[in-house]
Amino acid sequence: MRQAEISRNTLETQITVSINLDGSGVSQFNTGLGFLDHMLDQIARHGMMDIQVQAKGDLHIDAHHTVEDIGITLGQAFLKALGDKKGINRYGHAYVPLDEALSRVALDLSGRPGLEFSCEFTRAAIGEFDVDLIHEFFQGFVNHALVTLHIDNLKGHNSHHQAETIFKAFGRALRMAATHDPRMAGIMPSTKGSL
Repeated sequence: MRQAEISRNTLETQITVSINLDGSGVSQFNTGLGFLDHMLDQIARHGMMDIQVQAKGDLHIDAHHTVEDIGITLGQAFLKALGDKKGINRYGHAYVPLDEALSRVALDLSGRPGLEFSCEFTRAAIGEFDVDLIHEFFQGFVNHALVTLHIDNLKGHNSHHQAETIFKAFGRALRMAATHDPRMAGIMPSTKGSL
């Protein structure tokens, strides 16, 4: 089983993330941010990964540090659980609609961090959650999972729907990329011989 647990403790946040890439979508979140918990659940459910996140952060200031550091810690746990990457698909993509909203995610477990994020949210907050923090979450993940990630919200006028399609598509793309291809068993999916 490809599993990992990572803890990150700073003056701003204390976070523990555990992940099982070969799980069944079971999740448990305690971040203090209900909307983020809902989005993380989309990653677990659609990625068929078991994920637990326990986080305490300086929410009396705002949610920035907590959201970013959860992205960082989840990225570290994902990379550790992935192992040597031999035999995986490496690439993943997904289109996900939700009512009027549609998002596309494409990614490469490349060993090189890169984020292209294109979403014009129709409002600045979903409930009390600042939509700018969605970019911060994915930037933290990408930098520490060493993933090339392209996120495009293609349409939508409800910000909750826009965000949810992004997170669902991200989970599905991660699942595709991390899945083992029987025809690639024991083979590094790169002409360089390493990722």
